[in-house]
Amino acid sequence: MKFSRYGCFGCFDEERVALLELKASFCSPDCSSFPAWEDEESDCCGWERVECSNTTGRVLKLFLNNSRELSEEEYSCLNSSLFVPFMELKLLNLSTNMLTCLGDDDDGFERVIKLNNLELLDLSNNSLNNSILTSLTELSSLKSLSLGTNILEGSTQELAALHNLEELDLSNNILDSFITTEGLKNLTKLKVLNLKTNYFNISALKSLGILSSLKELYLGTNKLEGSVTLKEMNDLRNLEVLDLSSNNLSSSILQIVELMTSLKALSLRSNGINGSQPVVQGFCKLKNLQELDLSDNGFEGSISPCLGNLTSLRALDLSKNRFSGNLDSSLFAGLLSLEFLSLSHNFFQTFPPISSFAKHSKLEVLDLICGNNTLLLENEDQSWVPSFQLKVFRLSSCILKTTSILSFLHHQYDLRVIDLSDCNLKADFPSWLMKNNTRLEELNLKNNSLMGYFHLPNRPNIFTSAIDISNNHLHGQLPSNINVSFPNIMFLNMSWNSFGGSIPSSFGGMRNLLFLDLSNNSITGGIPDDLAMGCPSLEILILSKNGLHGQIFPRVPNLPSLTHFLLDGNHVSGKIPDLSNSSGLERLDLSQNSISGKLPGWIGNMTNLEGLVMPNNHLEGSIPVEFCSLDALQLLDLSNNNLSGSLPSCFSPYSLIHVHLQGNHLTGPLTKAFTRSMDLATLDVRNNNLSGNVPDWISMLSGLSILLLKENDFQGKIPSQLCQLSKITILDLSHNNLSGHIPSCLNKIRFRTGFRSGKYSMISYFQPPTQFSSYLYQSQYIELSSQVNLNSYPIANDKALAEFTTKNRTDFYKGNFLYSMTGIDLSSNKLTGTIPPEIGDLSLVRALNLSHNSLTGPIPAAISGLKNIESLDLSYNNLTGTIPGELTELTSLAVFSVAYNNLSGRIPEMRAQFGTFLENSYAGNPHLCGSLLKKNCGTAGEEEEEADEGGEKGLTERGTFFVSFGAAYVGVLLGVAAVLYINGDWREKWFHFVDVFFKSCCCLVMHLARKLSC
Repeated sequence: MKFSRYGCFGCFDEERVALLELKASFCSPDCSSFPAWEDEESDCCGWERVECSNTTGRVLKLFLNNSRELSEEEYSCLNSSLFVPFMELKLLNLSTNMLTCLGDDDDGFERVIKLNNLELLDLSNNSLNNSILTSLTELSSLKSLSLGTNILEGSTQELAALHNLEELDLSNNILDSFITTEGLKNLTKLKVLNLKTNYFNISALKSLGILSSLKELYLGTNKLEGSVTLKEMNDLRNLEVLDLSSNNLSSSILQIVELMTSLKALSLRSNGINGSQPVVQGFCKLKNLQELDLSDNGFEGSISPCLGNLTSLRALDLSKNRFSGNLDSSLFAGLLSLEFLSLSHNFFQTFPPISSFAKHSKLEVLDLICGNNTLLLENEDQSWVPSFQLKVFRLSSCILKTTSILSFLHHQYDLRVIDLSDCNLKADFPSWLMKNNTRLEELNLKNNSLMGYFHLPNRPNIFTSAIDISNNHLHGQLPSNINVSFPNIMFLNMSWNSFGGSIPSSFGGMRNLLFLDLSNNSITGGIPDDLAMGCPSLEILILSKNGLHGQIFPRVPNLPSLTHFLLDGNHVSGKIPDLSNSSGLERLDLSQNSISGKLPGWIGNMTNLEGLVMPNNHLEGSIPVEFCSLDALQLLDLSNNNLSGSLPSCFSPYSLIHVHLQGNHLTGPLTKAFTRSMDLATLDVRNNNLSGNVPDWISMLSGLSILLLKENDFQGKIPSQLCQLSKITILDLSHNNLSGHIPSCLNKIRFRTGFRSGKYSMISYFQPPTQFSSYLYQSQYIELSSQVNLNSYPIANDKALAEFTTKNRTDFYKGNFLYSMTGIDLSSNKLTGTIPPEIGDLSLVRALNLSHNSLTGPIPAAISGLKNIESLDLSYNNLTGTIPGELTELTSLAVFSVAYNNLSGRIPEMRAQFGTFLENSYAGNPHLCGSLLKKNCGTAGEEEEEADEGGEKGLTERGTFFVSFGAAYVGVLLGVAAVLYINGDWREKWFHFVDVFFKSCCCLVMHLARKLSC
């Protein structure tokens, strides 16, 4: 034995030299991975990463994992001969070193066969391929081998030679075959086998039945599909851990696992297994279960009460299933070992009060997210004190019988994550939650009715990373010292409240802030310089719909990580700020402000820009040619500004979906803009001064759904290429100078409602790079799905918008209304010719406007094929002939006009929808007739027949008149005679009256005769 200056227990010189050579092979001399490894005669057994034998002084363990400098990006090979001096080495960890192989130019890793005592070898998280397998076959003493997270593929048959193996990790590779049945017979000592995240199929699971010594089997995230039989799995009945998560196994697996009575941990998560209570009841036989994960399946019905007998359970995850019914407190009463319980996203009707868990002193995680379902909590006893201290409590989207904050939370002092969102809580803001729980990392109270002020804790909370108090009724000033209270906060959402005042400059002191949303408040003033200059990590900045004014950023901001900046709906002015330092910008929304000036060319350098939204401002000038570089652009909205000039012909982003340029002063033809934008769904250039022909290349836009060219100066014919746009739902070419005929091929367009609804909406999300909470429940065997809670936060939802005139009014169609709207507007042009009968094939069109043209000929009867038409306007043309009676079959028609044409004949019968139309629907057609128009519609024959019938009727009525008149006259005379006969006084006066009357008449006649004779 060679003695060092440290005595007989010092490390050997050859081993110290080998260690220094290893250091040199891993990194440069001044690297930080081996700070204590010095080039002198020191005791290497005292170096970090090294452990030696207390007996021989030889190196026993080398922890060289993650040793390469991070700045070295190239993968490399490690000279395996450097390990030869370590004759007693038992543990070698070389994981996470970007290794592609182990070997030298001569012998390769075969030199390591001299390490006869090596028992544990960790080569995980490198880039090793199958060539490494042959080099390992002679390590006969090896008990534990980890090759996880490499690039192994195909089979690993070579590993059958390692007959002493007890633990083998091949997870996260590209393997689809393991070891043959004959080879598996050599692995009689194998206890732990990890094959997660590969491409193994169901046959691999069946072949493993021969490994009777196996205690732990991990096969999650593979291609296991179908069923297995009890015979194939019979020898695995001694398994203690079985992970089959994220596969596609059938429910037959349930009948097998219920016989594995030795199981301590079972995960069937994400298999799509369906089962009801009788099937689930089989798990009750597994008395030794400590961890059970059945989440993300299709289990339904009520939870079997026998689960309450599994008294060893520490972790139970039943989330994301279809369990229902009423949960009784007795189900959990005996599960006093519970540490983790997740029942989220099911269909339970009621849940027992939290006081049911009062004696569960080990409980750490209680996850009760209801999702879209209802989970009714009974009213709680306010006096109970829990024996547990929760780390995670989620009670989101639940219907509570109480609107106050749950009382037991006053006794919690170690919470790391609390989520009470969407619970309709009506109380003052619970500032005591932050005060009591000094290690609180995530606080989510959004979508409630919390009131009062947002009071901050008196002491800084260095652990808090995420706060969401959006959509409440909080008011007052924004906290001025928020950067002191939460120095490490990464996510802050205070939107949809009533906060007022200005943004404090202290917001610029949150250097770790990734997400800030202050939108939909009453905040005034400007954006402080500190916010623009002091938040280098800020990715999302949302200040929409406030009362902010002044310039956006007085100086060039220092926001290098900014990806989304939303300032819409404020009163800011000035020019667009210089955001050229934010090279990763994905969305810029400055809409509905008073921004002026020209569009800056630096926007063209934003190669990640997906949404540029600036409508309703005072922008001027032309669209810069630099915009032609925006290949990632999906949404462009510059509508209702003062932009001029022509569209750059090179502007044609591949990813473009929605274009809104209406309400500007753009001129010239469309040239070849948009020719490469094959996914374009909306093109709105209304109300400009564009001219030239509607381009033939428009047919290249095969995905176009909404085409709005209204109120421009387009000329020429309507190109037949439009008929190739099979996905069109709204077509508006009105108010132009188009001429020629209406293309008969329009019937080739199906006008299917909602056909491209998936393209109509664009939702932007914020995906946190890591979990905001560092707390992770330490399950002993299996990874629990509810542990990973990386939420995606929606930032913007861009729903396609189309302004379209129908039913005599102009409406904006958006969302579901747009999905169901279809229409064609060719009005106010110079179109000639007849209405093609093929137009009647458009049975799904809801609006058709051909008015104010010079169309001639009759209205085709085929137009009655427009079965879903709601508005039909053919007015102000030169149409002739009659109105087809078949139009009365259009039962959805609400607006109809054929006014000011040369139509003749009887108007359609006033029934169904045509009974609702007024006279103005037919005005300006002098030859139309009908009762509604107060004009007789009879023909000559009909009039003669009516005259004969009228003459006969007149004679009959005249004879009747004379008879009745004579009878009445005689009756009157007889009546007068009778009265005079009965009453003598009246008789005397009557005769006196007659005598005077006759005398007067005689005098009058004589007087007139004398005048005539003179």
